[in-house]
Amino acid sequence: MYYEDLHEGDTFSDLKKDPITRIQLVKFAGASGDFNPLHTVEEVGKQAGTGIIAHGMLILGMTAQGVTTWIPRKYVTKLQVRFRNMTFPGEEIQITGKILEKKEDNKVLGEVLAKNSAGEIKVAGTFEAALPSKA
Repeated sequence: MYYEDLHEGDTFSDLKKDPITRIQLVKFAGASGDFNPLHTVEEVGKQAGTGIIAHGMLILGMTAQGVTTWIPRKYVTKLQVRFRNMTFPGEEIQITGKILEKKEDNKVLGEVLAKNSAGEIKVAGTFEAALPSKA
């Protein structure tokens, strides 16, 4: 991928993830060390009034995977996100992205969104990449 290949407004192929599972949340708790019972214990989720929710960092990881699926990781220099809504077991997450701006020094600024199948935004962010030139 080269700087000259991208244009403002270009969109990337969507990255579609399988539905979030309870087993996935337990595995992520073990891998991340985040054992907050809100992510794994039904009774705690009921007491909180939300039910079980996915780890924000799990959804962030999916969001980052979308970016590095489109642009090789070695070129990505920045990823900034905001968490917008909770994610629940059973939801399918889709990562979308587009180029917002081409900057000097072969840098591009892009947008990345993680949404469920109903279009509810879970994570919204921007990324920056410094790409090689064909010249």
